[in-house]
Amino acid sequence: MTTDSIVDVDTSRHPLDDPVRASLRGEHRRFAGWVGRIGRYDPEVARFVGHPPVLDERDWADLATLLGPGGSTALRGYGHVPPDGWTVLNHMDSVQMDGTALRVAHDPELERLTAAAVPEILELIARTQPGPFAPRTIEMGTYLGLRVDGRLVAMAGERMHPPGWTEISAVCTDGGFRGRGFATRLVRAVGAGIRARGETPFLHASAGNTSAIHLYETLGFTLRKRSKLTVVQAPAQSSPTSVMV
Repeated sequence: MTTDSIVDVDTSRHPLDDPVRASLRGEHRRFAGWVGRIGRYDPEVARFVGHPPVLDERDWADLATLLGPGGSTALRGYGHVPPDGWTVLNHMDSVQMDGTALRVAHDPELERLTAAAVPEILELIARTQPGPFAPRTIEMGTYLGLRVDGRLVAMAGERMHPPGWTEISAVCTDGGFRGRGFATRLVRAVGAGIRARGETPFLHASAGNTSAIHLYETLGFTLRKRSKLTVVQAPAQSSPTSVMV
C-alpha cells in the first residue's frame, strides 16, 4: 500500500464521526494504507476501512484496490449502492458510546498483556467472540488481562485512537468466570489509563448486545449515536481502473 494525499479532510466534523480515518491520519498512521480517500489498517492489525460518507466511482475503485479481489469490509451507512460486480453481504446496527462520565479506577492486580500473550488472547477471543482481533491488534494500544490460576480469563484494551479519544475494545470474560465483575474492573482500568493521558474513552457495541450496553451505561457511558453498517465484498477480479496512485 502507498500513502496518498488526503483531499477530503473536514475539520468541522467530530473525530468520532469518522474514527477510522481520524486514527489513521494521526496516532495510528504507522498502520495506514491509503488509496485516494480510502484508508485501511494493516490487516494484521485490524480490518477496518475508513471512507467518505458517500463513495463515488473512484472511491469504489480505490476500495477494490485496498481490499483485493473478493475482499470484504463494513462500510458506515445503509445507503451505499455498489457498482456492478460488488456484493452486499450483510447489514448490521451498532451503537457508539461516549465515556466522558466513565468512572475509572487503576487496578494493580491486572496484567499488561504483551505480544507474548497473543496466542492466549486469540484463544480467549475465539471462546468469547467479543469482535475481531488480529495477530497484531495488541499493537494498537494498552491491553490488560486478568488471570485465574495462571489462565487468562478476561481482558480489555485500546483500539482506535482518533484525536483526543481512545476506543475501549475486546472486552470479554470466559463463560466460566462471568458474574464476578471482571469486565467492570477491566473497563475502568483501561479507562484510567486513557484518562491519565488527558483523553476520553469511547466504545462501540452491537445494537443487539443489550446486556453489554446496559453494563456500559452503569459504568457511566452514554449513547452518542446509532450507526448502520453495510458489509460489502469486492469483485472477484480487480477492475482495470483500480490502480494505486
